Amino acid sequence: MRLMFVYWQPSNAGSAQDILRYHEAAKKLGHEVVLYAPAEGTRYHCSLDIDAADAVVFVLEWNLYLPPGGEKKDGVIRTGLMGIGHLNVVKLLSRVPRERRVVIDCDGMYNDAIHVGGDFNHPNDEASQCRMALCQSISDKIYQPTLHPVRPEVRPFLFHAYDPAWEQPLDFRSKEFGMMYVGSNWFRWRALHRVLQAIEPVRDRVGRIGLVGHDWGEMPWWVESPLREQAYFTDPEYLKRLGVELMPPVPVEEVILTMSRAVFNPVLIRPLFDHLRLVTCRTFETPAAHTIPLFAQSADYVKEIYGPRAADLVLGDNASEQILDVLRRPEHYAEIVLDIRRHLAEHHSYEVRLQELVRIASS
Repeated sequence: MRLMFVYWQPSNAGSAQDILRYHEAAKKLGHEVVLYAPAEGTRYHCSLDIDAADAVVFVLEWNLYLPPGGEKKDGVIRTGLMGIGHLNVVKLLSRVPRERRVVIDCDGMYNDAIHVGGDFNHPNDEASQCRMALCQSISDKIYQPTLHPVRPEVRPFLFHAYDPAWEQPLDFRSKEFGMMYVGSNWFRWRALHRVLQAIEPVRDRVGRIGLVGHDWGEMPWWVESPLREQAYFTDPEYLKRLGVELMPPVPVEEVILTMSRAVFNPVLIRPLFDHLRLVTCRTFETPAAHTIPLFAQSADYVKEIYGPRAADLVLGDNASEQILDVLRRPEHYAEIVLDIRRHLAEHHSYEVRLQELVRIASS
């Protein structure tokens, strides 16, 4: 089967990396994956040959939206997807039959407006209805990367996946940092603050703490209120008092190596994603690093994705003691990480995902 992905930017960020991995998995399994884009100047396998595609998969994120006042005709919103400048979406929708189109709603936006823990998928009901109309105009096959979709017409497909080739050897004889977190501040302050509060009573025994990514040192002034305070809140004085070292973001190819500089890395999910039990790229990257992942999610979620032994790495009521024990006995916890890796390789590899996606596209 020849699958064509439609994604807003062929780059190193976010879901673009997943599409690269799907391409590699397809070659192993006798399928083909292409990105709908001009072929020049990119390392992706790109094509604009719509007619050669057996199915088209739209990977939608928050920064794709329907312009106000979009014209709807014959069930298709003719103004298309804003943010995909090079794509002739109208041509796609007119040439590819509806039953051969699939929507992956990566950010849980095909829902009513949800506000939880200061986070939200839509600012209001109008924005929610607009996004759902957009998805419905593309396909009846609407999937989200959660095993528990809220709406009955949405089906689960985790989309992001694990690559055993990422795995780093687990050797804790020499570490620069006690803790490292790699990721930008987008609705993640509350989750990070919970971890740092657990560290406070034992701060002198943790060692260096590194925070790598955008917008931890200050909120971006160019983002309008109230989004600035909601999505980018940070407390630089608190971070300074705790001796947290702020570092610039790293290229996606260096994320796992950067996480590997520390004994442990917290796995943080923004409140909306935690509420919807969504997975992201980072869900599957941290266990591959040379580090101990400590999960800030519910034990049920962690066991469901990472396997039963992963529950031992969930931060609980005695988080300070858990952190100290990880620092004292990293080799013990490394055995749990090896179990997690085996579980992810068996149940969440790109080969497993691709086979599921082929079934979805063929249904």
